[in-house]
Amino acid sequence: MKTLVVYASIHHQNTEKVAKVITEVLGANLVPISQAQPDTLTAYDLIGFGSGIYFMKFHKTLLQLVEALPAVTGKRAFIFSTSGEGGIQRHATVKELLMNRGFSVVGEFSCKGWNTWGPLKLVGGTNKGRPNADDLEEARVFARGLKEKYS
Repeated sequence: MKTLVVYASIHHQNTEKVAKVITEVLGANLVPISQAQPDTLTAYDLIGFGSGIYFMKFHKTLLQLVEALPAVTGKRAFIFSTSGEGGIQRHATVKELLMNRGFSVVGEFSCKGWNTWGPLKLVGGTNKGRPNADDLEEARVFARGLKEKYS
C-alpha cells in the first residue's frame, strides 16, 4: 500500500510530532503542506491529511490543498489534528471536502496540543507538553489499526 501523510504544523510542531509517528508506523512518505502538489497525491492508495485547528478550522493551507484535489475513485484518506481542546469535532469540513472528491475517509485521530494563541500566551498557554508520550502512543495505535486493515 503506497501511503502519504501531508501535514500543516505551524506554531509548536504539535501536528508534526503526530504526523511523524503515524508515518513511521505506516511506512509512509511524509510531506509538509508547503511541498504538497495536488496532482501528485493521487498516486497514493492512502493519504493522511493533518493540521492544527485554528479558529475552529483546519489550517487554511490544508483546506486549500484539499479543495484543489482532483476527483478520484478508489482512494482512501484519513484525517488527524491537534488542538487546544482535542477531539474530532472539527474534522467535518475536511471530511466532507474529501468525500466530495471521491475519497473514502477510513479514520480520524485527534489529540490535544500546546496552545499559546492570543491571551493564552500571557499565562504560558494550555496543554503545555502536549502531545505527550501517551498522545503519541494513541497515534501509533491509530496508525497500526489503519495498517492492519488496509495493507
